[in-house]
Amino acid sequence: MLARLLWMLLTPNGMNLVDLHVYVDGSAALLTDHLYDFTYAEKTPDFPLPFTYPPFAAVVFFPLHFLPFTVVAMLWLFAIVAALYWVVRIAFELMLGREALREPRWRAAMVAWTAAGLWFEPVRTTIDYGQVNIFLMLGVMIAIRSSRWWLSGTLVGAVAGIKLTPAISGLYFVARRRWTAAVWSAVVFGLTVAASFLINPEETRRYFGTLLGDADRIGPVGSVWNQSMRGALSRLLGSDVGTGPWLTAGVLVTATLGWFAWRALRRDDLLGTLLIVQLFGLLVSPISWSHHWGWLLPTVLWLLYGPYRAVGGARILAGYWLLTTLIGAPWVLSFLQDSIWTISRWGVWSWLGTVYVIGALAFYGWIIWAGRAPARTATAPADLSPGPAPRPVP
Repeated sequence: MLARLLWMLLTPNGMNLVDLHVYVDGSAALLTDHLYDFTYAEKTPDFPLPFTYPPFAAVVFFPLHFLPFTVVAMLWLFAIVAALYWVVRIAFELMLGREALREPRWRAAMVAWTAAGLWFEPVRTTIDYGQVNIFLMLGVMIAIRSSRWWLSGTLVGAVAGIKLTPAISGLYFVARRRWTAAVWSAVVFGLTVAASFLINPEETRRYFGTLLGDADRIGPVGSVWNQSMRGALSRLLGSDVGTGPWLTAGVLVTATLGWFAWRALRRDDLLGTLLIVQLFGLLVSPISWSHHWGWLLPTVLWLLYGPYRAVGGARILAGYWLLTTLIGAPWVLSFLQDSIWTISRWGVWSWLGTVYVIGALAFYGWIIWAGRAPARTATAPADLSPGPAPRPVP
């Protein structure tokens, strides 16, 4: 963990913090009519970064611009590490139960996986850019950990108000038949929109009226950094597939596999359900930058310690994600693209650029198969037995 922090602080590009600049500098324009005219280009001259988040995000980030940026940056980075630890801790709790976490071996495992997680490409790019993703992940993890409908719904609705992508978490409530939490999360999201309208009605209208859904404004769809279904298909076919038949077919395949994977889970598998939902959201979103894929760390933990850990292929899949995330496949391939705006590329690079998409679809397929192998799941080593099924915390 110390090595990762030293890497951030001492290497020339260890922490560009470009997205944190967008949060801090962009939100300063909250009370003007130019919030969505803001761009940050100091370290990204080929693509000036706009403020692409809902106006409620500017409300949340607005106080930060009153502090020196260096202070904000240091607090932000240490807070990411702390949030990552709690993501790991809650993942273990959902799999093993709260009582198991009192054992020294599991406390050591949580610290070790937090340290390893700092080197996962989605996490390290989140840190390098000063992104908000780990905080949003933690909010969702706390939401599913709790059985209180008002807390769960408030957390999911609020994080969706900050960044739209966590809104997919509402499907988790539907899958678990937590109808009140699902409805309340939508209500809270609506309240974030209403609060934004009261503070800045013009820019709120502008965002939800014209800017919402404009993928080109968010960034280059065909860049290898975009690990969504649309990005992968666009690179394979050589041009942006948009919302046409190729993407429709891809989404249908993803939804079908996701449905059967969910049906193959044990009824008490809260973390497994959440991972299926989150990976589905990442795949069908128009743009899922590699740093959005922080959910791969809990995925690896679920494969190694979850209910299907003894099924053949679990360690292979975990190894696949460890290899691709620790190396940082999108990061490596980014050096081979002529420009972030160029979609067409040599076929081998196009296929390699589907690394997260193919892995997620394979994960779905493996769960479907694993759910049909109850005899093999019963051979789990006794020293890893999770004991009674964990339940949400009241």
